[in-house]
Formats: sequence, structure tokens, C-alpha cells
Amino acid sequence: MISKKVLEKEYQNKSIAEIARKYKLATSTVQSWFKKYAIKTRSISEGVYLKHNPKGDPFSFRKPKNIQESFLSGLGVGLFWGEGTKAKSTSIRLGNTDPDLIRQFVRFLDTILGIPKNKLKFSLQIFSDMNPIAAQQFWIKYLKVSDSQFTKTTITKSRGLGTYKTKTKYGVLIVYFHNKKARDFMIGMLESLRCY
Repeated sequence: MISKKVLEKEYQNKSIAEIARKYKLATSTVQSWFKKYAIKTRSISEGVYLKHNPKGDPFSFRKPKNIQESFLSGLGVGLFWGEGTKAKSTSIRLGNTDPDLIRQFVRFLDTILGIPKNKLKFSLQIFSDMNPIAAQQFWIKYLKVSDSQFTKTTITKSRGLGTYKTKTKYGVLIVYFHNKKARDFMIGMLESLRCY
């Protein structure tokens, strides 16, 4: 029989099935010990999350250290509130045409949430009369990121004459980071604001 202490330690980075395989036991035997010891088990989604993030969360919120970081923290939450996609339950997403707005949100993710810039993904949406290569190169240079962080550009048929060309000169850039806990943290920040 495996002790409670050993089971808890193994369960930090293994599933019940993996523990059973390691000790050449039936999964049902290990499950019965979990019940006997009253060890709380993870949900399937928590298990999947752990499998994809064996070293723990790939982000870490830290309290702002100074006035500038406090401002950046408030700005980042505000930008997500106004411009972010809240419907996606597994990722933080924000899209906009304003390069400075995008850059500040990227700074917020890096400085406050501890999400390094090289872990972010980008998606570009442009009109058919825009140059997709030039648009992507603009964002790569402006944000100092890699072209490998970009997914396929979405091209929409041009709507004809109008002021959109000056407003969306380099298209709409969507910044995203796939992580349910990070997304839930952001939603929690918004919920805390609604309490006031």
C-alpha cells in the first residue's frame, strides 16, 4: 500500500492512471486509496491543464511596484474590459488598429501578468486592397516580435472608398494568449470592478 504522503506527492504532476502504471497497480486500486485517504482529486479539465503546464502556470500576476506599474495595471484591465474578447473561455484576446494601444496591452501582459512577449500569438485582419506582408512587417517591427508568432492573416474584401484606410492602415491586430487560468484571472479582475 502506498502512503498518503507519497500519493499526494506523486499526484502533484501525475494522473491517477500514471501513478497506477508507475507502481504496476490497477487504476481502481489507486482510486480506492485516494478515497480512503480523502485526497481531493482534480477535474478532467484541471488534469489536462496540468499536463500542458507541468511546470505550473505560465503566468504570474504580481502587484505593481510603483505608480507607473499601478497605472499600467489599471490600463491593461481597462483595455481588456473595453476591447478584449470575453466570450473566449480559454484565452485572453484583444484586437485593435491602434499600435500604441496594442503595445501598452502587450506591456501589461508582460510586466503585470508575467507573460513574456515571445509567448504571445498574433492574428492580423486586413482588407483585400492592403498589402499583407507590409502590414505584418509593420507589427513585427513595431512590437519587436517574431514572424513565427503570427498565424495566417485574414483578408476581407475591401468595402470601397472611405476613411477606413487611414484608420486601419496596418489592419486589426489581435493579441492572444491561450491559458484558461490567465483568462479567468482577467475576468475576475473585471468582476471585482463591478462590485464598486
